[in-house]
Amino acid sequence: TDEIMQQEIRPLVAVDIIEQLHRQFAILSGGRGKDGAPIITFPEFAGFSDIPDEDFLNVVTYLTSIPSLEAASIGFIIIIDRRRDKWSAVKASLTRIAGAFPGNLQLVFVLRPSRFIQRTIADIGIKLYRDDFKMKVPIIMLNSVSDLHGYIDKSQLTRELGGTLEYGHSQWIHHRTAIENFAMTVKTTAQMLQTFGTDLAETELPNDVQCTEELLSAHTDHHSKLKDELKLAVKQGATLLTCIREPVTRSANSKLSPDELENVATVERLLAQLDETEKAFDQFWTKHHLKLEQCLQLRHFEHDFREVKLALDNLMEAQAGFADIGDSVTRVEHLLREQKQLEEKGQEPLEKAQSLALHGEQLIQNNHYAVDSIRPKCVELRRICDDFTNETKKKYDILGKSLELHKQLDKASQWCEAGIYLLASQAVDKCQSQEGAETALVEIEKFLLTAKEHQLSNPKEFYNQFDTILTPEIKANAQRILQKLEDVQEMFDKRQVSLKKLAAKQTRPVQPVAPHPESSPKRASPKIVRPAGVGERTGTSQRDIPDHRLSCSVYKQGGVGREGQIAVWASVSWCHIINELIETERVYVEELQSIIEGYASEMDNPNLVHLIPSALHNKKEILFGNLPEIYEFHNRQIFLKEIENCIENPELLARCFLKRKEDLQIYEKYCQNKPRSEALWRQCGDSIFFQECQRKLDHKLSLDAYLLKPVQRITKYQLLLKEMLKCSKNSEGTAELEEALATMLDIIKSVNDSMHQIAITGYEGDVSELGKLLMQGSFNVWTDHKKGHNKVKDLARFKPMQRHLFLYTKMLLFCKKREENTDGHEKTASYSFKNSLKMSTVGITENVKGDNKKFEIWYNGREEVYIIQASSVELKNTWISEIRKVLTGQLEACR
Repeated sequence: TDEIMQQEIRPLVAVDIIEQLHRQFAILSGGRGKDGAPIITFPEFAGFSDIPDEDFLNVVTYLTSIPSLEAASIGFIIIIDRRRDKWSAVKASLTRIAGAFPGNLQLVFVLRPSRFIQRTIADIGIKLYRDDFKMKVPIIMLNSVSDLHGYIDKSQLTRELGGTLEYGHSQWIHHRTAIENFAMTVKTTAQMLQTFGTDLAETELPNDVQCTEELLSAHTDHHSKLKDELKLAVKQGATLLTCIREPVTRSANSKLSPDELENVATVERLLAQLDETEKAFDQFWTKHHLKLEQCLQLRHFEHDFREVKLALDNLMEAQAGFADIGDSVTRVEHLLREQKQLEEKGQEPLEKAQSLALHGEQLIQNNHYAVDSIRPKCVELRRICDDFTNETKKKYDILGKSLELHKQLDKASQWCEAGIYLLASQAVDKCQSQEGAETALVEIEKFLLTAKEHQLSNPKEFYNQFDTILTPEIKANAQRILQKLEDVQEMFDKRQVSLKKLAAKQTRPVQPVAPHPESSPKRASPKIVRPAGVGERTGTSQRDIPDHRLSCSVYKQGGVGREGQIAVWASVSWCHIINELIETERVYVEELQSIIEGYASEMDNPNLVHLIPSALHNKKEILFGNLPEIYEFHNRQIFLKEIENCIENPELLARCFLKRKEDLQIYEKYCQNKPRSEALWRQCGDSIFFQECQRKLDHKLSLDAYLLKPVQRITKYQLLLKEMLKCSKNSEGTAELEEALATMLDIIKSVNDSMHQIAITGYEGDVSELGKLLMQGSFNVWTDHKKGHNKVKDLARFKPMQRHLFLYTKMLLFCKKREENTDGHEKTASYSFKNSLKMSTVGITENVKGDNKKFEIWYNGREEVYIIQASSVELKNTWISEIRKVLTGQLEACR
């Protein structure tokens, strides 16, 4: 190791005594004695005695420190050139050198003064004062440089001493300064590398991706800077080496002095040391850099693992939530679709998990240092993926069995209903004859054969195979249907017994009594599953009448007589419809309550405020409309309670709807707000707030599906009323049912009209001031204005305009219908306002020659005439009727 770098106290360097060196009172020319002793020359220097002791000591000490230890141990040769001085100068020089020379001396040569008298004095002085100089080496007094050549070869002496050794003092100082600077650079660079290496070794690895990336970047930047410093240092050393060798390079005859050769060796040694330091540092950096890169890989792996694990946990949680196996075919099919959606949704996180596990295995194969941390995570990822796949397969298997079961239950239930209808449709009067009874028996036997198609030959055995997946509710339903099967089978058995008795009788046939025309219902088409009626009671005994085993209060009260069968089946259907209405109404009320409590109220929950999108702030009324008002109307205290009271008195149902005619208008307001609500939902529906609410409610569907329930509900009412009306033709309460149905249709029409009305654009007035919206629809319209140009008028007659008309009690609006896409959703219509007519100033011509679908509306004594063509005669007549009512009403108001 270089001694310069090992000394604790910094040695004397050229730059410290640069001024003293430049005075050149002592030089190390590079020459050597015959035994290799270094030569220090004290040239002629006028002010030698005036040099401060400290400067003299520093220069001599520095010069003696330059040769190698091997050369210095031989001893220095000193040449004192005092040819032009006096003996006093010689004496002073010898005295100072003897007292201050720090090195090992071998010989001292003195070139005595050249003047005779001074030479004589010197000869005498040297004899007299030799002991005073305290030198243990010989002092040789020389008269000339030729005498000196007898001791030292000319090639080792400078030109001033008659030699051939090339020496430039300024260049010598420059080389010495450069060598020492380079040595300091090597030392500083080595210290920097050592310090950086220590810092790297003591660095703690970060625990997150960002800090690891920052640390890796910082260390890499620092490493690059140090490498640049190393390159500069190597370049500096190479340049210095070239400068020292320059004489040899310039001339093949030139040779470097021993001191110059030692300079070359010193620089080469420093360069070698620099190279070794760089190699050691590079080896350490390679290991450290690899560990940092592996740390970054690990942190990325851990970060990705946390994300994928969270996604998988959510997926498993969602899968665990699919505990329902369904209570109907529709529900099971819906669950299967949801399971399929979950499976599709899970493909991405599952693929990410598999990919991440594979990446982890690659890290392990690449000898990553954190194998013990990576391997368990890979195992966990694959375990969760396998669990999800296996659980999904189990879900599909269970739901498949559930679907098969419920399909069979539905078929069995339908078979029972069909059987009951068959029994009810067999007219009692026709069964009294042998032929009629046999025909009825054939019908029954043919129907019983269909039981095999529905796996009803041994239903209990069929249902037992599903016992492991059945919930108590499904078991109860299955038991109910099994009991119903037994009941229906018993009904068929009793009917068969009765019919066989009638077929075996050979008595005179009973003449049935025809019913009154006004009370005899028409026989239904064979395609209709609803049973047809029967005639009046005949002379057949009560025991021969088939036992229908129907649990309906009306049947129990009315029996089977004149119009009895009609009453029976009307009541059966009514019971079914009312039960369906009540059951769905209860579910509807519960759903409304869950929406209000689980979503609307949660928007005021301070713990969830941070999850609500900014676009939704203060817009709860827009999203939910008047849903709270609808819920208050339908809850158990009002509408639902009134419907439940109709179980024993179905004929009161129509009155219930008529009574609440005005209350049901609340749906119009809700539907008018629906477009705004849907637009807001499209903007905010995917927020975490709604997902959290849905999770808490355990809803399978998102909020927007439940916000459609009110719109679907009013349609459901009119469908149920239609079904009841079909079952009660020509019976008591039919008129009220028809009125109730008309009321619901009016409400639906009003809702539909209002939905169109809110899409009107460009009308500067307030449509709410135009009175009630009576009608709206699209027509072909021609105009005929007396004030217009003839060509315009003629053109208008032949080319109709497409206009959407809105008829109010005070105004008729003409608009142009436009359709446009909204945020990728289906087309929505808007109506651009074009013209309006006050109803107080219009007239109407109901028939236009040449087309029975046209009518005219004219204005100001036919100054403006609008020829309107409807799509059908019926539509035209409806509009004319409404316009006539408006005009008649205005006339009566004037009167």
